[in-house]
Amino acid sequence: MPVRGTQNINGTEYVYEYISIWNSAKKRSEQKRNYIGKNIEGLFVPNKKYTLQQQLEHATAEAEAEAKPEPIPAAGCKRLFYGAIYLLDSIGQTTGIIEDLKQCFPSDYKEILSLSYFLVLEENTSIYRFHKWAVTHVHPFQFDIPSQRSTKLFGRILEEQKMKFFALQSRRRLEQEYLAYDTTSISSYSQNLKQVKYSNNKEHDGLSQLNLSVLYGESSRLPVYYRKLPGNITDVKTVENLVKDIDVLKMKKSNLVMNRGFYSEANINGLFRKHHKFLIGVKTSLKLVRNKLEEIRDGFVSRQHYNSENQLYIKSFTQEWDYKATKPRTGEVIIDKRRIYVHYYYNDQLATDDKKRFNQLLDTLEEELLSGKKKPEHEKLYQKYYDVLETPVRGRKIIPNQDAISQVEKNYGFFVLLSNGIKDPAAALKMYRTKDLIEETFGNLKERLSMCGMPAASEENLEDKLFVQFVALIYLSYIKKAMDENGLFKNYTMKGLLDELDIIEYYHQPGKYYLSEITEKQKKLYHCMKIEPPT
Repeated sequence: MPVRGTQNINGTEYVYEYISIWNSAKKRSEQKRNYIGKNIEGLFVPNKKYTLQQQLEHATAEAEAEAKPEPIPAAGCKRLFYGAIYLLDSIGQTTGIIEDLKQCFPSDYKEILSLSYFLVLEENTSIYRFHKWAVTHVHPFQFDIPSQRSTKLFGRILEEQKMKFFALQSRRRLEQEYLAYDTTSISSYSQNLKQVKYSNNKEHDGLSQLNLSVLYGESSRLPVYYRKLPGNITDVKTVENLVKDIDVLKMKKSNLVMNRGFYSEANINGLFRKHHKFLIGVKTSLKLVRNKLEEIRDGFVSRQHYNSENQLYIKSFTQEWDYKATKPRTGEVIIDKRRIYVHYYYNDQLATDDKKRFNQLLDTLEEELLSGKKKPEHEKLYQKYYDVLETPVRGRKIIPNQDAISQVEKNYGFFVLLSNGIKDPAAALKMYRTKDLIEETFGNLKERLSMCGMPAASEENLEDKLFVQFVALIYLSYIKKAMDENGLFKNYTMKGLLDELDIIEYYHQPGKYYLSEITEKQKKLYHCMKIEPPT
């Protein structure tokens, strides 16, 4: 077996594999080296020759001895689709996915990769159709993975293996960037899974659900971690365990971006206690925010506070946070002050939209009061915003409580961010808007990877199927970022781009192999993905 080593030449760290051979003439052992790539910023980047060699080995290697699956094609000539597989293999090398999976799942990583590739290339297709795809494609495992085999695979994936994979991936990418954090609901028809609970889910489809939380790199746009949650857990309750998982993953002093659904005093204190940097949205009704907003509201919308780049008004303050923590061993309560940056924003369009939605609500309330068809869930709103008079002659009359209405409307258009790490309000806003990437991630995860209503026979199978889909999500996220940066969505859907590359074929005949023609358009697509085309 070749051994891997490195050699520094003029400041560049080259990676090579070598084997020891016996020189019978010189009566000594010597090394035969094969240079395979470079280490760039701690990441291994293979050269073209080594990348192609790996792909061809995948296509011709025999089944693993312990697996003993039936080979798909008969011995002899093969003609298989290769171009999109080459892209995914190259992404796996660049991001370290393949190396990290191999380290965490030495016996199963090829099956995990093949299933992930299938999910990426065959949009919204169930895994039981893997056989049809496998007989026409080069793929890492090379053989069929029938439903029974994939079920056994899902049962073998261990929690510690997944956490190790998350840790390895996080060390490659997330030392400096902020991590966007959010949750989504996954609808399910299952009555057998303990964590599937009924709640008012984000799909509004009336089904029971489980929740999924994901950490996503702000600049890399690659997901780094996920965790399955019971369906009735609210967002604010997930942060404490998130901080614990970050400790397990050894992601020291992480930088987190969260929306206001995750805000609570306990969560902020917990993030301070663990020395994590954070950026989080908060309500204008928060006391810390409300008092300062009362001071600055009148002069806020003025030219001196206008930010042309973002086309809104910005003002920022350094304030004190009342920090409180309890020592776990002694129970001693620590009360202190912590510095925090409070960024205030006003957006004219947001104010208009907020007021329009509020007036639509008031129209609905008035209609319900006048018709006598009141709804129990609106009872507090009736009492807050209206006085209702009943007279024998004029009947029912409703009088708006203008003081209460004005109290709500005065904050329309304002939104606020808290941070213990970002001083500049424009930079904080730019960072916060990356949380939209999380919503796009969930769109890919649930729609493209067929997670909605997904069947699962057991907790273990669901957990491990989620992991395979998460690996597929990393590939999809890499491709989507490259498409965004190169304007490829003007001419391609993601499926269309993958199909364009998928038609490149690999031919294998006894004693030789070669590829079909590669067009200039296909070469350009590889370069947009920062991948050298196959040769």
